Amino acid sequence: MRLAAQETDEDRTWVVFDGPVDALWIENMNTVLDDNMTLCLANGQRIKLRSQMKMLFEVQDLSVASPATVSRCGMVYMTEYELGWRPYVKTWLKTYFTDEEEVSEALREHIWVQFNATIDPGLEFIYSEKCAEGITTTELQ
Repeated sequence: MRLAAQETDEDRTWVVFDGPVDALWIENMNTVLDDNMTLCLANGQRIKLRSQMKMLFEVQDLSVASPATVSRCGMVYMTEYELGWRPYVKTWLKTYFTDEEEVSEALREHIWVQFNATIDPGLEFIYSEKCAEGITTTELQ
């Protein structure tokens, strides 16, 4: 945040917060999200944000966020159905195959291509043919 606030160019800067919401840090965002756009840190430091700065919070839920915080944000809710299976596979490829020496980037790309070529036709077959599922799944597109 500090580095983005110090930029001098007129380009738009996005700061992305991705992860679980913690009651302490999300409440500190209230001063950033209102008209004065100033982040007040616990140590007393204040960071004035530029008008070109935008923030995106990608969170699972807002169970610990106050109504004051929620009311300052625009919300976009995405269900598992709307997201589909691709984000799950991309995350799995990034987290499971972390060692470049064991699994090259080319092999990861090959695995991704295979998923892309087979999952949609497989899901279409399962759902159209009313196949019996051993384990019930949600309909991911």
